[in-house]
Amino acid sequence: MREVQFREALREAMSEEMRRDESVFLMGEEVAEYNGAYKVSQGMLDEFGAKRVIDTPIAELGFAGIGVGASMNGLRPIVEFMTWNFALLATDQIINSAAKMLQMSGGQYGCPIVFRGGNGQAGQLAATHSQSFEPLYAHYPGLKVITPSTPYDAKGLLKSAIRDNDPVVFLESEKMYGDKGEIPDGEYLIPIGKADIKREGTDVTIVTFGKIIKVCHEAAEALQKEGISVEIIDLRTVRPIDYDTVIASVKKTNRCVIVEESWPIASIASELGYWIQRYAFDFLDAPVHRVMQADTPFPFAKPLMAEALPNPTRIANAVKAVMYRN
Repeated sequence: MREVQFREALREAMSEEMRRDESVFLMGEEVAEYNGAYKVSQGMLDEFGAKRVIDTPIAELGFAGIGVGASMNGLRPIVEFMTWNFALLATDQIINSAAKMLQMSGGQYGCPIVFRGGNGQAGQLAATHSQSFEPLYAHYPGLKVITPSTPYDAKGLLKSAIRDNDPVVFLESEKMYGDKGEIPDGEYLIPIGKADIKREGTDVTIVTFGKIIKVCHEAAEALQKEGISVEIIDLRTVRPIDYDTVIASVKKTNRCVIVEESWPIASIASELGYWIQRYAFDFLDAPVHRVMQADTPFPFAKPLMAEALPNPTRIANAVKAVMYRN
């Protein structure tokens, strides 16, 4: 095992797949000459050349459409958006073309493409640059939606996404690119749609995904000192969702808190809450609780940011609530 940054894990995944398969190429804003806005693609232009690492204009709808067309014609594009906030302009291609192409063409055209880039809030970037898009893309059949939380998961899942024959939305975070973690020396893949139990526990299940998992671990450590054992499930993919792992954990702990860095209405947490009451109702000793971002556009002021986001105190209080210890 060796320690790498999150950005390095992504780079290794893309480079290994481009060496393995000549149909794979990378395109996006600043991916080539500038080595990536967050240096994810550093050195890739030198290795693979300008035909396979391609700088694009700041025109997300346009180059997303080029990627979709290329994938329909036998290539496997990786399309990088500097931020998924900008990629709202590309949703027509992602949702109306990539996600629906296989069905609309009667199986004649697939769309093996990966759309990836920074997602969620990353500091004082204000309302239009601080949105978490997991629920939006998970809503649409035809897409697979991945949101890794560690370098290990990022590399294994990105390699699987590049090889997948369906369009994949791969959601990262500016705040994660410098995170470090261990990965194996050899090649490995992580299956899409399989959750990971990041922390075993017996008293309550926390279900989460993405960078907010770090905040959940802080809460779990604090609760451990109070004698509360927390199990943390990292979904890793939010379409498809690994319902079986979630339900099995809730049947063991009998309590559940869902933590998500997006708004409460039409959220992943809403979907999970339905499945838990549908398939684990008789095992619940308390109602399912959610800890979400405040139901308002994301603020700019630091004190308001702290109030808007899930934090260790809010998570710990939700855990205590389902244990009737408030």
